[in-house]
Amino acid sequence: MAETPEPAPSLYAAREPIFPRRVSGPFRNLKWVLLTLMLAIYYVTPWIRWDRGPELPDQAVLLDLAGRRFFFFWIEIWPHEFYFVAGLLVMAGLGLFLFTSALGRVWCGYACPQTVWTDLFILVERWIEGDRNARLRLHRQKAWDLRKARLRLTKWVAWFLIALATGGAWVFYFTDAPTLAVDLVTGNAHPVAYTTMLILTATTFAFGGFAREQICIYACPWPRIQAAMMDEDTLTVGYREWRGEPRGKHRKAGGAEKLGDCIDCRACVNVCPVGIDIRDGQQLACITCALCIDACDDVMAKIGKPRGLIDYLALSDETRERAGHEPRSVWKHIFRPRVMLYTGLWSLVGVGLVFALFIRPEIEMTVAPVRNPTFVVLSDGSIRNTYDVRLLNKHGEDRPFRMTLTGDDRLRVQLEGSPYETVTVPANETYLQRVYVIAPRGSDPARDERTPFRFWVEDLTNGDRAHKDTIFNGTEN
Repeated sequence: MAETPEPAPSLYAAREPIFPRRVSGPFRNLKWVLLTLMLAIYYVTPWIRWDRGPELPDQAVLLDLAGRRFFFFWIEIWPHEFYFVAGLLVMAGLGLFLFTSALGRVWCGYACPQTVWTDLFILVERWIEGDRNARLRLHRQKAWDLRKARLRLTKWVAWFLIALATGGAWVFYFTDAPTLAVDLVTGNAHPVAYTTMLILTATTFAFGGFAREQICIYACPWPRIQAAMMDEDTLTVGYREWRGEPRGKHRKAGGAEKLGDCIDCRACVNVCPVGIDIRDGQQLACITCALCIDACDDVMAKIGKPRGLIDYLALSDETRERAGHEPRSVWKHIFRPRVMLYTGLWSLVGVGLVFALFIRPEIEMTVAPVRNPTFVVLSDGSIRNTYDVRLLNKHGEDRPFRMTLTGDDRLRVQLEGSPYETVTVPANETYLQRVYVIAPRGSDPARDERTPFRFWVEDLTNGDRAHKDTIFNGTEN
């Protein structure tokens, strides 16, 4: 009888949760400052008030999807000005290239939303369950007693409230925050608002609470892209293996003089939020948060060794230090051709956007000649052309606009539906006005096939003007 073959061993291991130990130091303090600042900006910005006139919410930062506009304090971006948004996206991309080329994955370690909210969730977890060892014991405790259930439930409720505030803050950017807050509480908000909050709450709760480093390692494409942005002069977190090896714990034992500075305390591993050992070299999972630097420097200070066993360093410094030379200064690593090129391109795009922002007109117009028919001969023999003129009023109040033209004194303007040259354009709207241009019988414009002229529109409230060039079509000689 044939024996039943044994099942093949699994090549996959279940994920072991990571419980970083608390650490203090300059890089950890910098991360706390940036975390507080970025969270404050995200949560507080929708509540900053700014006068938008009677037709819009008095909100400093507003994404008006219905009106297809974006408001940022005194700046207003209209749909036809999408090049500003495109420019900002280009600047964001160049900024990532710039910082990665100079300092590796510094964005991932300090400013990425996944990092920021994960740091916040870990902080809450530490407050409730204790530091690394206490959380490890709780995780390895198989039986669920009352204490474990209470701690876990408290932690999850705190995570959920943070996630709910995150989703709630996001929807406030799209409408008046105080009004929406009341509607959300009373159940009168639009279903889209509740759906958006639900999705963001669920993703924040899952990503920051449970997925954590898996998002950085498996879901995020940036670790794969960053390799093309870095070179041997890029500063990134690394281990001075030539100084630390061979490792040893007993510094006073025989042969201690042959050991390196690393005492194999694993402090750098225990504080790492992605659970790697930086002493194994550069790894895809490393987000260069520099917490291992703080932990190692603290240990070096306690055993009387110089700091910097783990530090921001470049691959090009390894050869120099192994030969006994001093590493190049930080500024020489940062100010090199590649970084300067990215800086120049980033600055050029930024200056271009600022220049375009300041020279754009307050009123705009477009002119579209009606081609069917090209011209009309009136009963008195005069020639009439028809134009569809779109007037854009960017102000928060109705404005009177006057239509005139220049180029030939014999041409005159007539507005459809009005005996006057003035039309009132509603606040924050594009207004379509049909305009007739008439040339007297026998005049040059009436006889010439094409006569160029210029439409002018003037805001009678403040005197702003805009113009467009077009053609008057007459009869052929």
